Amino acid sequence: MELNKSTRILKLQELLSQETDEWNQLSMKEINEKLKLVFGPDVTFDNRTLKTDMQTLGDVGFEVIENQGEFNKTLYSYQDRVFETYQLRFLNDAVLSARFIPEKDKKELIKRLRQLTSKHIAKTLPDPVLFHQTSSDPYEQVKINIDHVHTAISERKVLHYQYGSYNVNKEFELHRNGGTYEVEPYALIWQQDYYYLIGYFRGTGEMRHYRLDRMRNISVKEETFKKDQFDLQNYVDQSFHMFSGEDTRIKVQFHKSLLNVVIDRFGIDASIKQVDAEHFELSTNAKMSTGLVVWIMQWGSKAKVISPEPLVDWVRKEVKAMHANYE
Repeated sequence: MELNKSTRILKLQELLSQETDEWNQLSMKEINEKLKLVFGPDVTFDNRTLKTDMQTLGDVGFEVIENQGEFNKTLYSYQDRVFETYQLRFLNDAVLSARFIPEKDKKELIKRLRQLTSKHIAKTLPDPVLFHQTSSDPYEQVKINIDHVHTAISERKVLHYQYGSYNVNKEFELHRNGGTYEVEPYALIWQQDYYYLIGYFRGTGEMRHYRLDRMRNISVKEETFKKDQFDLQNYVDQSFHMFSGEDTRIKVQFHKSLLNVVIDRFGIDASIKQVDAEHFELSTNAKMSTGLVVWIMQWGSKAKVISPEPLVDWVRKEVKAMHANYE
């Protein structure tokens, strides 16, 4: 590589970024030796020149930290990362836990995440695990749909698409006889390992959500729309397992052993009161749906619906039907 002031400063910046962090620092001699690996063994850099280069980097926001090591040796490092280590771990684990991302893409994403920190910290991040990927089609579909949905949300433009699901023969079937869904998009969320579009469905005049991997032939129209006031967090909190339904006030009695389960699901501010020494009662808003019934029934005899009566009847019928399956 040709040596000049520009390449020297750029390589010095790259060296400090990759080789140093809060726990790993380099002396001026070590910096000199590592730069020789780039520019050749016969090249020697004056310490004053390198100090001036570090000051230049500092002037443009790349701050080089000086610390005193053993025997009063001055050590240099770059510590001002875009992400803290724990934040990189969050991103790394999110990529690993996304079931729809193929192994090849996981490796590439994590490789890029590691470039945001030093090589020492990068080594501590978990590697992608091997797993059985049945098909890359859903992922390819999601990649395309994310771009369209993101654009439509940011520009407040109407989305058109077809929507469907798989039948028992594992064939994808379009809903509504292949009719087009016309939706005003409000938000894109990642919930329970899937991406969901939340938006106003013009066909019924209500807020709904749709899985991105089940959308087909999506397009962003030029027509724009005006967003109404909408409590996204409240919508997600009330949608059990992302099932739609009518908003309802429910009361459910739980065994005390499920207290932390309920708090984890509804938050520390959930409306809870003690019933007796063994039970407590939860009062909250939820969507009357199959998802809600399934969530309640998973706790078996430790959960009992108090109200409303239609929900009590629904759970009672499901219990009887389940019992009949084993008779």
